[in-house]
Amino acid sequence: MPSTRILAERFTAGPVTVQRAIATLVADGLVETRPGAGNFVVHRPRTRRTADVDWQTTSLGPERSGASPVGSSLRGVDRETIALHGGYPHMSLMPMREVRSALAKAIREDRSFERPPIAGVSELRAWFVRELTGVADDAWRDSDAVITSGGQSALSTVFRALAGPGEPIVMESPTYWGAITAARQAGLVIVPVARTTGAPRPEDLDDALRSSGARLFYAQPNFANPTGALWNPADRREILDVIRSRRAFLVEDDWAHDFAIDETPVPLATADGDGHVVYIRSLTKSASLTLRVAAVVARGPARNRIANALAVNDLYVSPLLQQAALDVVTRPSWRTHCTRLRRELTERRDLLVRSVAEHAPDLELTHVPRGGLNLWLRLPEDADAETYAARALTRGVSISPGAEWFPADVSGPHIRLNYGSSDPSRFAEAAGVMQSLLG
Repeated sequence: MPSTRILAERFTAGPVTVQRAIATLVADGLVETRPGAGNFVVHRPRTRRTADVDWQTTSLGPERSGASPVGSSLRGVDRETIALHGGYPHMSLMPMREVRSALAKAIREDRSFERPPIAGVSELRAWFVRELTGVADDAWRDSDAVITSGGQSALSTVFRALAGPGEPIVMESPTYWGAITAARQAGLVIVPVARTTGAPRPEDLDDALRSSGARLFYAQPNFANPTGALWNPADRREILDVIRSRRAFLVEDDWAHDFAIDETPVPLATADGDGHVVYIRSLTKSASLTLRVAAVVARGPARNRIANALAVNDLYVSPLLQQAALDVVTRPSWRTHCTRLRRELTERRDLLVRSVAEHAPDLELTHVPRGGLNLWLRLPEDADAETYAARALTRGVSISPGAEWFPADVSGPHIRLNYGSSDPSRFAEAAGVMQSLLG
């Protein structure tokens, strides 16, 4: 290869940049460095044979996850793209200093390398229960909580533990794509029930449970993903009454617990005294992507089945991550972080709402969410959301098309925009691009 100086001149790059590029090529095995001689391209003979894997199509049978098992919110984009599709807040909104400090501290402690209890570190379980109840009382016990490797793992395990292949599960429509995929992976038959800007109608839920025979209902009562919808107090009471009368379980996914903006709702599980609600809360989105730690809180035999299923699946959650997560959430700075997060999400939401209204008036905002991370918008009736999202990506704006959030029939062309994951200074630019594509 040419020298570093010549490469720097040819590509108008600094010598440090060139050295880093060469180091990357060396790490990938494409270039080798010979001391005193220079850098050389590695030449390897290529084999012509292509593996014959066509036979797997017949042997594997139907795909249980559906056509798109992984949602667009996990799509990787380059740094110049305006990323409104993401499922997480930007790193700048997370307590990174505290997380780094906690990980450094945990790695020096012996208990971070000892096998923890299967259900999780007791102090961390106690913290999740206190967060749920708000006070230390007898409503929920520390032993009701089980630590899991993130919210997605919790969903998959709960579905497999409480329902068998071929059995029905009722879900709001639209709802979180990861829950849809987890249910299909578990072999469950999804029975959709429409939701509005609030909760599903209690009579619709009752009819869905009765006609399908389902004993499992998955829901996000607070700031649902993707719509941002919030159940009001009457909805909560009536739906819980339906669940009790049908002797069913409600899997409450409290994914946006730390993303309240205009209202701080209480988890539905606090109103349940007889084990009908199975509560899930994760720290990954509000603390750090590194801390894949969540908890399932449940009562009775259901809790034992969930704990057993988790043990079979993972044996236990990394003690290092559990200790670090416990350290982060028990510091006084955690409350400061949550307050700052709420303020910054408020500013981002309001800015994106204004940007859409001013620069993309043909996009219909269904409602202004009172918490969460997302805006749910409807496209004109003649638009195709998948094509629209693909065209936006070619223009440097990444958005999430609405179809992947529906467990069954799609009610109309929608898109989801995340206001927590991208640079807010580019919201107006993104809205302008989205409006131009509608023309």
